[in-house]
Amino acid sequence: QVLDFGWPDLHTPALEKICSICKAMDTWLNTAPHNVVVLHNKGNRGRLGVVVAAYMHYSNISASADQALDRFAMKRFYEDKVVPVGQPSQKRYIHYFSGLLSGSIKMNNKPLFLHHVIMHGIPNFESKGGCRPFLKIYQAMQPVYTSGI
Repeated sequence: QVLDFGWPDLHTPALEKICSICKAMDTWLNTAPHNVVVLHNKGNRGRLGVVVAAYMHYSNISASADQALDRFAMKRFYEDKVVPVGQPSQKRYIHYFSGLLSGSIKMNNKPLFLHHVIMHGIPNFESKGGCRPFLKIYQAMQPVYTSGI
């Protein structure tokens, strides 16, 4: 059985997708004792860390999101092939997922509307001072607007 839950590279999967992946993994593993799950992706392996840490918490292998992240980091320390969950957004989504499991966070299916973006101050990313910010807005993982620099 092969399932494709792909999402764009360098993005954290949507919470609904994390839920679907964990449910599919759990259903398959509980169907028969000899069943195993093999995860594969192209590109950034840190995304697999999100799935593994979320599933560890989902299946009660780890009691909390922090414990799942710690266990995954320790596994990475002992095995160089495993990449840690390092992106702040990846860690944040594991905590969001933990909130869904505990009931402290509810999914909101209502549409969100972006009315304006406010930047307070300009970051100093270049040696001469400042930066050239631009804005790219996505809807359902598709770019719908890109500002000029």
